[in-house]
Amino acid sequence: MDLDVGIMTQVDRKQKQEMMLDYLQSNIRNHNFWAFKYFFCEILAFINVVGQMFLMDRFFDGEFFSYGTDVINFMQSDQEDRVDPMIYIFPRMTKCTFHKYGLSGEVERHDSICILPLNIVNEKIYIFLWFWFIILAVLTLILIIYRVFMFTSSKLRAYLFKIHYRLIEQYDIEKIAKHYGVGDWYLLYMIGINIDAGIFRDVFHRLAENIKDGSEENRRMV
Repeated sequence: MDLDVGIMTQVDRKQKQEMMLDYLQSNIRNHNFWAFKYFFCEILAFINVVGQMFLMDRFFDGEFFSYGTDVINFMQSDQEDRVDPMIYIFPRMTKCTFHKYGLSGEVERHDSICILPLNIVNEKIYIFLWFWFIILAVLTLILIIYRVFMFTSSKLRAYLFKIHYRLIEQYDIEKIAKHYGVGDWYLLYMIGINIDAGIFRDVFHRLAENIKDGSEENRRMV
């Protein structure tokens, strides 16, 4: 609704804020399934990376997992003791057998040494992939652990709002974190990233006020 742009008429701004507030209040606690699907996709990303590493290791006959560390050790070892693991997995020369017709018309066999220039490229590609898979697996695992703590701790959710949205009052943040579920909180978190900071502050404050008004009405009814 163009809420990522803070410059608009007051009428449009108020109307769009009311639409957002109406949706958030009428669909409270209905976003948990959406949030869990989002986080489940992150778990699938971790499974994908680890699965590719195991498939690659199977493809290299058990040499892929140690490929990067072997290359690092090779670079740090003495010149006399070096055994290049890249050449071991991707040989640059090999014995080739050629068959061709001789002068008599019979097929003759010729053995020779062949150069494999493509393996010079392959060894560099797969050493990059080794480090890339390790980095992705570690970062994705850290993300999953972070999500678990985020699921289970309302204090952490409130702290994340405090450090990312400094225009919002602390009281409003604590109120929303306690009252709203994980899915609603994460939806608000993503909305805050994608709309103007001033508009998000106003919407967030209105949500917190409505929660406060509801609790006061309950007290009066009691």
